[in-house]
Amino acid sequence: MEDGARELARYNLDIAALSETRRSEQGQLEEEGAGYTFCWSGRPKAERRDASVAFAIRNDIVKRLPCLPQDQFATIISAYAPPMTSSDAEKDKVYEDLHTLLATVPKVDKLIVLGDFNARIGTDHAAYQGVLGHHGLGSCKDNGLFLLRTCAEHRLLLTNTFFHLPTREKAT
Repeated sequence: MEDGARELARYNLDIAALSETRRSEQGQLEEEGAGYTFCWSGRPKAERRDASVAFAIRNDIVKRLPCLPQDQFATIISAYAPPMTSSDAEKDKVYEDLHTLLATVPKVDKLIVLGDFNARIGTDHAAYQGVLGHHGLGSCKDNGLFLLRTCAEHRLLLTNTFFHLPTREKAT
C-alpha cells in the first residue's frame, strides 16, 4: 500500500478507486507517510482473491468528514464491472448489485461512486442530459449502456465527461 500511496501523492490525487487489489475481507489502513487512508472490500479469505475493490482518500479529507453537519453522511462506493468479454449474466449481476446498493443510500447523503466500469459511454450527451457531459469518449458499447442507464436512474453524473481532458486520462 505504501507504493500506491506514493503514486497517489505524486499525482496529487484526493481520492482514487482501486480495482483488482486482491485483498480479502474488509479493512482500512492509514498510510501516514504519504498521507492516505485505504479502505477495501473483497471476498472471504477462503475464496479466490480476484475481485476486491478499494478506494484511497487523503488523510486530511478523512479528518474533515466528522465535521459534516449532524445527520449528514458521505457515502463512498468503489465498484468494478467485468470487461465486455464477460457473460451478460456476470455484467447483469454487477449492475443489479450496484442498483440495490444505491437504492439504500439516503438521498441526503453526499454520494461518490468511483470505479472501473469497463465501459465506453460514447458522446451522445443530448440523450443523457444531466448524466453525460460534452466530453465523452468513443462509441457507446453494452457496458456503457448499463452505466448510463444506472446513472440516469440514480441521478448520478459521469463527472469526467464534463471536463476537457486528454484522451489518455478518460479511459484505462
